[in-house]
Amino acid sequence: MPKNNIRTLINSSSINNKLKLIADKILNNQRITSSEGLYLYETAELNFLGILANFIKEQRHGEKVFFNKNFHIEPTNICIYQCKFCSYSRKANDKDAWKYSFNEMLEITGKYKNTNVTEVHIVGGVYPSYNLYFFGKLFKQIKQILPNIHIKAFTAVEIDYMCKKANLSIKDGLIKLKEFGLDSMPGGGAEILNDEIRKQICHEKSNSNTWLEIHETAHKLNIATNATMLYGHIENYEHRIEHLNKLRSLQDKTNGFQAFIPLKYRNFNNKLSYLQEVSVIEDLRNFAISRIFLDNFAHIKAYWVML
Repeated sequence: MPKNNIRTLINSSSINNKLKLIADKILNNQRITSSEGLYLYETAELNFLGILANFIKEQRHGEKVFFNKNFHIEPTNICIYQCKFCSYSRKANDKDAWKYSFNEMLEITGKYKNTNVTEVHIVGGVYPSYNLYFFGKLFKQIKQILPNIHIKAFTAVEIDYMCKKANLSIKDGLIKLKEFGLDSMPGGGAEILNDEIRKQICHEKSNSNTWLEIHETAHKLNIATNATMLYGHIENYEHRIEHLNKLRSLQDKTNGFQAFIPLKYRNFNNKLSYLQEVSVIEDLRNFAISRIFLDNFAHIKAYWVML
């Protein structure tokens, strides 16, 4: 949509002066502040946000959209942590717990021979029996079966645990995983990068600074990563902006994030199930504000499984 058309739409609607100033910044490729981002969350309507977010998207990518052709290997849903928002994890003796053996994971990989998949996504519960060297051997075998496959694996929380268990620094652990075949990391485990919120929803897991440190270290080793934000639970708009600002600041420093992925909290079968899920309108507003605020991220990803 051309700038002139956007200006007409904004100026012809009941938009206040503060929102018009924010819109002018966007149209002139200027960064908005955290306080302006918070103001968008608190006051801006979806049509206004959608116009600006779509303008940014078209400035970057025209009418193109992007996707990857991947398959998932989830080694196990058994996890040592008990995050309150999680509907996925199980204890080892739960009737619906599972764990794939090494050979079963290779069998899953083998199903994709002679197909056009480009990536395997490997994430599961934090499970002590599957350590860094187990996965190193797995990576090597996967690349023997699919020589051109891109391995995207492990949240920062999994990396943190694996490295501690192997008595390695984060840097040395990531170097080993890269040597084994790790190409990039997904962005899970970020939840909300505010430790007061983390204490309430996932107090056992790596804290905010550790998550950021692991991604920064990966970027410095030329391991690209994604970033996520779990929204729609006990956090408020200030926490969301704090989270986005921490990601934007790290991206300024490293330029190692490929995409940002908002993840909607779903209230099925977890310890926060008393919470109402946010509306689809709120989902769309959150995506739009993320696109507007994260001016140094190439892509905002919609993870369809969660939506």
